[in-house]
Amino acid sequence: MRVVLAEDSVLLREGLVRLLGEAGTEVVAAVADGPSLVRAVVEHRPDVAVVDVRMPPTHTDEGLRAAVEARRAVPRTAVLVLSQYVEVAYADELLADGAGGVGYLLKDRVAQVDQFLTALDDVVAGGTVLDPQVVAQLFARRRRDDPVRSLSPREREVLGLIAEGHSNAAIARELVVTQGAVEKHTQHIFAKLGLSQDDDQHRRVMATLAYLRS
Repeated sequence: MRVVLAEDSVLLREGLVRLLGEAGTEVVAAVADGPSLVRAVVEHRPDVAVVDVRMPPTHTDEGLRAAVEARRAVPRTAVLVLSQYVEVAYADELLADGAGGVGYLLKDRVAQVDQFLTALDDVVAGGTVLDPQVVAQLFARRRRDDPVRSLSPREREVLGLIAEGHSNAAIARELVVTQGAVEKHTQHIFAKLGLSQDDDQHRRVMATLAYLRS
């Protein structure tokens, strides 16, 4: 796996380079600002860009905007965003093209090395991975006219796990049910959210996007 890393904190950037290297991942570029990220993605065409949301000069959303620009310049570049805080709008913007290959994790998750590396693998494979705290905030802001409200409690639970990037098999293990039961729940979810027949990965991305926008 080839990675471009964008993080303005020297200590965290060097720590991530070392962590990824020890995991057998090649960091082809490690930069400290948004424009450098875009240039590095265009030059190296990595498997994934790992990006801090807040970078110089204003430390607001430079990293996010650079990640969106990089995906436009090199379509389907996988992006794993790291943030100090839960900011749902950032995940929403990255998911807007419906292409998948997007992850949003709190920086605390980096310390959980296995989970961090699994998230990288998932987004490179075209999946969508959201931090559990992001998912929790989405439940908290649910609107009355939200189509997700039509889902049963179990279906909402399954959708939350889909949003976190879990496969049907992993959801079945988490909920202690059969994989067939999970597949039925996912089909009901897609139907209730009005997602027409398409490839399953795309519908999972669109379901997650509906979840974010609700």
